[in-house]
Amino acid sequence: MDFVKRHIVSPGKTPHLKTVETDESGPFKDKDAAKQFTAETVDKIRDLQYRMFVEQKQSLLVVLQAPDAAGKDGLIRKVLGQMNPQGCRTYPFKVPSSSERAHDFLWRIHKATPAAGMVSVFNRSHYEDVLVVRVEDLVPKSVWSKRYDIINHFEEGLMERGTKILKFYLHISPEEQLSRFKKRLENPDKHWKLNVGDYAARDKWKDYREAYEEVLDKCSTRDAPWFVIPADHKWYRDASVASIVHDTLVKMDPQMPPVDVDLDEVRQLYERELNQQRG
Repeated sequence: MDFVKRHIVSPGKTPHLKTVETDESGPFKDKDAAKQFTAETVDKIRDLQYRMFVEQKQSLLVVLQAPDAAGKDGLIRKVLGQMNPQGCRTYPFKVPSSSERAHDFLWRIHKATPAAGMVSVFNRSHYEDVLVVRVEDLVPKSVWSKRYDIINHFEEGLMERGTKILKFYLHISPEEQLSRFKKRLENPDKHWKLNVGDYAARDKWKDYREAYEEVLDKCSTRDAPWFVIPADHKWYRDASVASIVHDTLVKMDPQMPPVDVDLDEVRQLYERELNQQRG
């Protein structure tokens, strides 16, 4: 299955999220098959990420957006967080601080974008400023409506310097979300995730869906596409994102840099010291 073609939002072809399946299982016969595929794909991602880190020419930005309980943390833990932490950073964007609010909305975002050779994973992102602020009426429409173009120009600038951008919307059904809320309530280890505001947001499900659809319509571009990932099955969510990240890194084709030392000389020095230790 070509997960890229299956889930990419092509410019001019914005899906109506209400009609997009949330419980897809793809080519996998069962959960175990999907988990095996994910594990094998993560190994390949790790190798390609190492090559990119050593190459020091390209970078990758992965943006995650979703309703609460759709699995951003789980996806990071099982897939994206498996990359070598030496070359990968995760940034959870919460409610802006007073200092952050005193700057433009991209100020805190720009500081977290990846340097050459690095991967940045955004757990929520700059898109909160055309989602939450819109639905919760935190700023006037005259303000947030201009931000789509600002975001597109911002991402164009990142791409100009060699950053590839992947944006994932984890698409969960309201029924599955409520089921996961129930599991959180029943598990003391998950109580820290409970938030009354998350339940209140369910009353605005339609408003958030419309906000996401406009994001997909205005900000899924040819070079920085959005992907709508069915997320009711955690194993399918992980497998599809892993596949798309892997395919992207393959196309980026990071190369190991040429060796700038005399290998024969290094071998001779090694053999000399080894012989001295034996003697």
